[in-house]
Amino acid sequence: MNKAGYIFRILRGASFRKLFDVVNRAHEKSGKNRAYLLFDIARCAIRYGAGYYDYLIFAFWDMNHKQRSTYVTRVWNKKLVTLVNDPAYTHVFDNKNEFYARFRAYIGREFLDMTTATKEEFVAFASRFDVLFAKPQVGESGKGIEKLKTADFASLDAMYDYVKEKHFGTVEQQLTQHEAMNTLYPLAINSLRIVTLVANGEAHCVYAVVKMGNEGKFVDNLENSGLCCPLDQETGEIVGVAHTSRLVNFDTHPYTGVKLIGYRVPFVPEAIALCKKAAMEIPQFRFIGWDVCITPDGPAIIEGNDYPGYDFWQLPEHTPDKIGLLPYYKKMVPELEKA
Repeated sequence: MNKAGYIFRILRGASFRKLFDVVNRAHEKSGKNRAYLLFDIARCAIRYGAGYYDYLIFAFWDMNHKQRSTYVTRVWNKKLVTLVNDPAYTHVFDNKNEFYARFRAYIGREFLDMTTATKEEFVAFASRFDVLFAKPQVGESGKGIEKLKTADFASLDAMYDYVKEKHFGTVEQQLTQHEAMNTLYPLAINSLRIVTLVANGEAHCVYAVVKMGNEGKFVDNLENSGLCCPLDQETGEIVGVAHTSRLVNFDTHPYTGVKLIGYRVPFVPEAIALCKKAAMEIPQFRFIGWDVCITPDGPAIIEGNDYPGYDFWQLPEHTPDKIGLLPYYKKMVPELEKA
């Protein structure tokens, strides 16, 4: 890692307003001097490849060198992705229509590719459903997704015109989630994020978390006020408090009042097995973050992320021992040691 080059790139692209916002938030949480925190953020960028949000999210101010050196930061995550994921296959995960076609056996729902569908094909498809989800061809964090009710349009022709005008890439059947997931939060599909890593020809589950919607919104992404909790891979029980992008933790869901720790999410072992199987479909892509819906009949993959988030299993409220994921990744991918 060219540390000087990295720092230059950070400074060149940094929003100083955001940087100083991070310093202020770290000061509020830690009580440490702002000048010290600014210096420490720069030091962590040099030594650990940590961005200033890494510093804040992982509470680096409360760790020593040995602990900090175990964390997967933005630079280490990029190195891992670069080592194990062939960019020639990124388009399969970036484009919804390609992903759905390639992983049709895993997604548990019908869809229509709006880049090729005719009006007649759309009308025939839409006439079978009361609700469709329209998604951009390329998107992340639930951005741009719309829930469309056929009853809200004068005709299916008009609905087709709307979908084409908005340049949606796919429309798809609404998934029905398990009642246990509805109990957590009924207004969104509450998904599991399951990260898989293929090493020595075998798919491994790095971690599994459950993401939940909040505040009346119909998506579960943290960027849209969502929550996430870690899961026990064998029992499916929630084993830690909820984390939010605001860095406020909850032991009960703030919208539904459901007690979170100990709550059992159904079909977790089955969801992990499904993702492990899907992970072997493209050998050139070994590190994937899967979003999975739990339906009444079992798991269904919503999407695969070619650049898995590295924060979920390294949050301070979930890692009281202050040990991150980097040693695990280096064990699974030995070449990372020399990267």
